[in-house]
This record gives sequence, structure tokens and C-alpha cells, in this order.
Amino acid sequence: MSREHVDHRDIARFAEEKVNLPKDKATEYRAQAQRLQDKLEGYLSEHPDFSLKRMMLSGSLAKGTALRSLNDIDVAVYISGSDAPHDIRELISYLTERLRKAFPNFTSDQVTPQTYSVQVNFKGSGLNVDLVPVLYNGKPQWRGNLVSQDDGSFLETSIPLHLEFAKKRKRIAPTHFAQVVRLIKHWARLMKAEHHGFRFKSFMIEMILAKLIDEGVDFSDYPEAMQSFFTYIVRSELAERIVFEDNYRASAVGACTDVLQIFDPVNPENNVSRLYTQSNVDLIISAASDAGDAIDGALYATTKQATLSYWQKVLGTTFQG
Repeated sequence: MSREHVDHRDIARFAEEKVNLPKDKATEYRAQAQRLQDKLEGYLSEHPDFSLKRMMLSGSLAKGTALRSLNDIDVAVYISGSDAPHDIRELISYLTERLRKAFPNFTSDQVTPQTYSVQVNFKGSGLNVDLVPVLYNGKPQWRGNLVSQDDGSFLETSIPLHLEFAKKRKRIAPTHFAQVVRLIKHWARLMKAEHHGFRFKSFMIEMILAKLIDEGVDFSDYPEAMQSFFTYIVRSELAERIVFEDNYRASAVGACTDVLQIFDPVNPENNVSRLYTQSNVDLIISAASDAGDAIDGALYATTKQATLSYWQKVLGTTFQG
């Protein structure tokens, strides 16, 4: 197996230059989210009966797996109170009105209702913050009913426990776990652009990679780590149930007939892949097979040109070795 033309260091450099959200941008975005949270906390100190109780950064920015293409961030907004509606459209209107009260300096077009969230736009940076409602009734670890961005259903979740789940895997492979997640998310983004009907949710990618690292896969060599991901998909055909026991026993997951079964590590009743069809799964397997073959081709290629051609099938034409 040859690494003469492209090796781990080349992939790492490409990721730093073309895939990862730059550190200064990540810092800026986190600071903007923090300013929102600080403003809300200031408002709450003067209005203790206000139904919005807390804002909490979530998603890829919070977990350190954001891509350079990031242009919006996710923030959970905890809502408490018997007057909060449970109808989705009414809840989004309810949240919109209260956000405008909490942040009177924002113009009405900066706080706009979406289908399952409310978007706040920072005019200076152009950053959009998606504020997702969580109905909260005081459970520990900030467990509450989150509005799913897939279909608007209510799902019990805990943002702190999700962040701790990611941190645990990052402690196993500091730097490398998050980097491999970003590389695979980058690949999936390319596949979505190239193949009609291709879908592969980032959270599902993270769960598969978490399974692999829990099983001892070495993430310190990026070509090998990516190949392990693609090999797992092709070998398993995504027919294996994926469950983690960080927060509950695997036996807590009941019978399920969904085609793809990847369970939320916080909620055993939430199959995060429940909306995926066999057609969706087949497209993922096919794309993973092609990517795995391309990596094999790259690792055995005898010329720089051939090696780059193979890697570009996985990482896109911006990869130049």
C-alpha cells in the first residue's frame, strides 16, 4: 500500500484549509450565540415569570464538528409554563412573540418564524441562528421535549447529555474523532449535491463513527478511518441496530420495524433514522461502496495524477493533495 502521493498529513491539511470551520469564525459564532443567551438572562433577571427559561447552544458548533460551509447555528430555547401551546404552529408563533419581547433591539425581520423553529439574523455577520423550542417541565439534566426539525414531532432530549456523549468520544481520540466526523460530513454534502435523493443526516454519521470508535477503530490515520466508515456501511448494509448505553440499557429499546435503526443515545424511543426508506439506504450503501473503492484505488495508485483522481471522488475537486 503506497502513501507516496497522498497520506494522512495531506488529508489533514486539506481538512484544515477546505473543510473545517475556521477557529476565528467558530469563536465569532459562539460569541454571538452567547450574547443572545446573556441578553435573555438579563431579561429573565428582571422578568422571573417569563416563559423562556434558558438558551443553550447545540448542534455541530457546540460539538466542534462544524464545516466551513456553516451559515447557521442551532440554539435550543427552553420554554416553561402551562400556557405554552403544544400545537407546532402556535408554539412557533408563541416563541416568536416572546423573543421579540426579550430582544426589543432586533427588528421584526431579524426574528422570523420558520416551520419548526424561529430564525434570528445577525445583520453584521449574516449569521442565522435557528432557535428551536424545547418544552421544559423541570426535569434534571435539562431534559425536555424538543421540536424535531425532521417532522415537527416532540422528542424528549437533553442537550447537555448529547454534548457529553460527543465529548466522551473526543476524549478517546482528541482531535481525530471530530476531524473524521467533519471529513465524512463533507463527503456526504458532496453526495447530496451530486445525487438526487441522497440524504444522510449528520447526526447519523456521528452515531456510526461513535460506534466504530467505541469498538476500537483507530481514527488517527484519516484514510484508514474513512475507509473503516465506508467498509462498515457496505459490510453491514446498515441492517444492524445501533444503540449506545451511555444513558440507558440497550434493552430499553423496544421492538422496531424501521428499515434503518440508529437510536438517540439520550432517548431509547427515538430512532433518529426512522424516516429513511430502503431507497435512501441503498443510495448510502452505493455511495459508500464507491468511496471505499476510490480510497483503495488511491492507496494503490502508482502516479500522483491517478491518486488525486481517486481522492477527488471522495473529497471533491478542491482536493489537490
